[in-house]
Amino acid sequence: MDRQQILLEQTCLLAQRLERIYVDSIWARRSSGHRGNLLKWIERLETSAAASQDIPANELDRLQMLLEAGYAFLEKAALERLKK
Repeated sequence: MDRQQILLEQTCLLAQRLERIYVDSIWARRSSGHRGNLLKWIERLETSAAASQDIPANELDRLQMLLEAGYAFLEKAALERLKK
């Protein structure tokens, strides 16, 4: 499995998880724009896979940073939920 396919799977999973953050959480509001950006990436990755095109490595690196930030949102939302 190549890097692009792995990132696509991670991006889909993260977008689904961000959608499930408790609606009254401050992190739900903060992560909503982030999730929208991930959805654009999903479309881009699927389109490039269907056309058998590779996305440049530097752009995939930016996606990786976006994923890391998304995981941080999930972690903060989970911690907030545990405190209640």
